[in-house]
Amino acid sequence: MPARSLMVQGTASHVGKSVLVAALCRVLAQDGYRVAPFKAQNMALNSFVTPDGGEIGRAQAVQAQAARVVPSVQMNPILLKPTNDTDAQVIVLGRPIGTFSAAAYGVEQIPALRRVVHEAFERLAAEYDVVLIEGAGSPAEVNLRDRDLVNMPVAEIADAPVLLVGDIDKGGVFAALVGTLELLEPEERDRVAGFVINKFRGDKALLDPGLIFLTARTGKPVFGVIPFCRDLRLPEEDALPERLKPGGAETNNHRVRIGVVALPHLSNFTDFDPIAAQPEVTLTFVRGPEEIAESDCLILPGSKSTVADLDYLRERGLADAIRRAAASGKVVVGICGGYQMLGTYIADPDQVESERDHVVGLGLLQVATLFCREKVTHQVRARCRWSGDEVTGYEIHHGVSVPLDGTTPAFEVLERSGQPVRISDGARSVSGRIWGSNIHGLFDNASFRHRFLKELWEAKGLPCPVGIQDWNLDREFDRMADLVRTHLDMVAIYQLLEGEK
Repeated sequence: MPARSLMVQGTASHVGKSVLVAALCRVLAQDGYRVAPFKAQNMALNSFVTPDGGEIGRAQAVQAQAARVVPSVQMNPILLKPTNDTDAQVIVLGRPIGTFSAAAYGVEQIPALRRVVHEAFERLAAEYDVVLIEGAGSPAEVNLRDRDLVNMPVAEIADAPVLLVGDIDKGGVFAALVGTLELLEPEERDRVAGFVINKFRGDKALLDPGLIFLTARTGKPVFGVIPFCRDLRLPEEDALPERLKPGGAETNNHRVRIGVVALPHLSNFTDFDPIAAQPEVTLTFVRGPEEIAESDCLILPGSKSTVADLDYLRERGLADAIRRAAASGKVVVGICGGYQMLGTYIADPDQVESERDHVVGLGLLQVATLFCREKVTHQVRARCRWSGDEVTGYEIHHGVSVPLDGTTPAFEVLERSGQPVRISDGARSVSGRIWGSNIHGLFDNASFRHRFLKELWEAKGLPCPVGIQDWNLDREFDRMADLVRTHLDMVAIYQLLEGEK
């Protein structure tokens, strides 16, 4: 018997679809259901590697964690990773199939990918009790209707009722909900079971007349009004969290200030969420030489376009500012693409990422990187060579980096995709203040994160805070589940899942 399913669509991007699906995944898991998330097509630079080495959107991996199940490529069969404003690398069932312009993708790939989406959903439906489906952007993008792989066509495949979510914090939520419904085809409107209003602040009594109007105007019920959650720490899907933007956090001499360089093609910025969660740390994304100078520690993050972002650093004076920070003794860290930038040069003879065969790096680590056509994607277990901490994480990269002239590797990889190995990873300077690694998710590891922060506090001459706060996503999932249970009509939700109107 096919799985029961429910789809969450939104009036726009960033209205809270991903978080609501994650919260519902946890609610249903708490209630004893085996539940899987599903997003047919995701466009994001935040990605994750499944146990079998497939690459999917980070949001679906987070939703799977909320559901207490192992993430799989079926949960996000198509991932688009933009390389510039018009092109994107296309990943199908966890593996890249090429880089396409938006026009070429629509003509050459979408017809065949409709079957991929259908088959991926059917596999999940056969394995799980419930499939919770997330849409993308808005279902009312009339200019994209003929190439839609992710909204109403998926609801039709799954024969799923749809909850339409609007973000009241942005303003105009009633116009957004009514307008979205108006632009749908009649059979699509029939699939919309009702509305959820998200991120509400204030006295709900003042909202009630609007809710009455909404139901009277559309004939659709409001399933709930979910309050704004100020300190939610679930990973963002594809937009920098407001709390981490410049000027968004308090800075003073009694806190460690960590600056993550805001690269134009920055990827996997969720690597730093566990650090940002520490109350004694100020972590912001820095964009200017002055902000770099004010930071106690700099991190060059992952990048989907390493060479282009290296050019950006030079054009904006950031490269020189990073070198000055390193020369002054500040800690400088590179993760994946950021690690490659810290090296002496990048070779790309097959022009995998750019049209240049050879690019000079920042020269802060004696490391050479060669870009290869085949992408490396693995879950890994490794050991930090200078501290002995064992860590887990994942690799997603085309570049193979090799330390030069006896440079000390930073980590030893002990396991890749479940297979035992002995592979050196990363590099570390003689002073120990500059290091880099290909491994994403390093700071999710409590022991490694605590040691890293302790060294920063000591370098600043500050006592290490007692009991550094642990990063606990399960606690956040449970908080969101409680919020949804309180403010969403879960009886009506279960009726939808059972096919009742």
